[in-house]
Amino acid sequence: MSDIIETDICVIGAGSAGLTLAAAAAAFDVPVVLVEKGAMGGDCLNTGCVPSKALIAAARHVAHIREASRFGVHAGTPQIDYVAVRSHVDSVIAAIAPNDSAERFTGLGTEVVRAEGRFVDRRTLEAGGRQIRARRFVIAAGSSPAVPEIEGLPQVPYLTNESLFDLEKLPSHLIVIGGGPIGMEMAQAFRRLGSDVTILEANRVLSHDDPELAAVVRRRLVAEGVVIREGVKVERVARRGRYGVRVHLAAAEGGDDMVDGTQLLLAVGRRPNVEGLGLEEAGVETGPKGIVTNERLRTANRRIYAIGDISGGFQFTHWASYEAGQALRSILFRFGGKVKRELIPWVTYTDPELAHVGLTLAEAQARAKGLKILRWPFSENDRAETERSTEGFVRVLAAKNGKILGADIVGRGAGELIAPWALAVSKGLKVQDMMATVLPYPTLSEAGKRAATSFYVPVPEAAKRAARLLRRFG
Repeated sequence: MSDIIETDICVIGAGSAGLTLAAAAAAFDVPVVLVEKGAMGGDCLNTGCVPSKALIAAARHVAHIREASRFGVHAGTPQIDYVAVRSHVDSVIAAIAPNDSAERFTGLGTEVVRAEGRFVDRRTLEAGGRQIRARRFVIAAGSSPAVPEIEGLPQVPYLTNESLFDLEKLPSHLIVIGGGPIGMEMAQAFRRLGSDVTILEANRVLSHDDPELAAVVRRRLVAEGVVIREGVKVERVARRGRYGVRVHLAAAEGGDDMVDGTQLLLAVGRRPNVEGLGLEEAGVETGPKGIVTNERLRTANRRIYAIGDISGGFQFTHWASYEAGQALRSILFRFGGKVKRELIPWVTYTDPELAHVGLTLAEAQARAKGLKILRWPFSENDRAETERSTEGFVRVLAAKNGKILGADIVGRGAGELIAPWALAVSKGLKVQDMMATVLPYPTLSEAGKRAATSFYVPVPEAAKRAARLLRRFG
């Protein structure tokens, strides 16, 4: 007979969502069992956010060397040692890994079970030959790269984010299927490192972002030599020679078109890891996007919550962590826990970066009467001028009363610059609050303040009359 573990909370999955919830629960001295069949830290640490941003950082240094002559600095042609680049990526993962390790969580008082977990009934999970019965279960098993049904794909070696960072040498010509954030980020990074890169996108690149901002990013990638083909359908793929790949595209005239490369990267989204969990036995409902939850992250089985990628929401580490906090509030205190999607910021880490928080322009136009669209270009920001980084702009969406509904930034450092606007949206601040904030000069952040100030341009006639009246008193 298998061992039985009785606990308060059982978390399935040691990625961003699961680790956040387990650590927070342990801080309240709540008994937690954490079940993970794969690498601790999940996709973000091992094959996602961390390695991709480490690679992007290496590629950015190449770009800085190439741009140095604009500042009177001549550094020569950058020399790329891809083995050393990979070593840099690996060392970054290794530096962060202890924070997500089984040893750390065991030290926090969490029991870690390194095995695959599967529900055998509505309140029992089996993992590693042991049965776990908990007051509440939290499924945080994440997602995996989506692999589209393309003729010939099973016979062709292809890459996903799970294998991309294992490449032993730089691709000669990388073909990227998918022009979302991952595809665009990796395309630019490998292009800067020296690869030829072609992006194939069925729609338009960065289709979930505002077209005006996405166009700024697109122009930069094209200027750097990335070939972007939009509105194309991949019909089939095949090997080309011993090591290459050929992608056949459907052409408007009914013929086909071909793109030849050396490596193929699939970046067409992700699918929730719902298989093998015994969800039917647990009474947990699933849909096309993953596990179905209510606004408080509860599944059809009231004992079970689902958070992070597996529940079909935003596929961001920070959203997974946010959901973990909301679920734990509901579990521990029996109130709250409602998620607010409008609070989520997101960033595409191309150069220039693209950042967003709050309502989109289309959403704000549909909801807010008297909407004001406030803008300020980086070309009119002194710090941007000194850095020669004048691409892009700040755009703020404000209600008639000045309440900040959303913000978009495209430009270098946009991911850092979106932070005060995320605070403004979450706290219901108004443009007056941003205007009243004293910012250091010269900084890129001043562009946001100038956008907020434009709410009062032209100056209201009533204010002018008041100023004229008061001048009469000396």
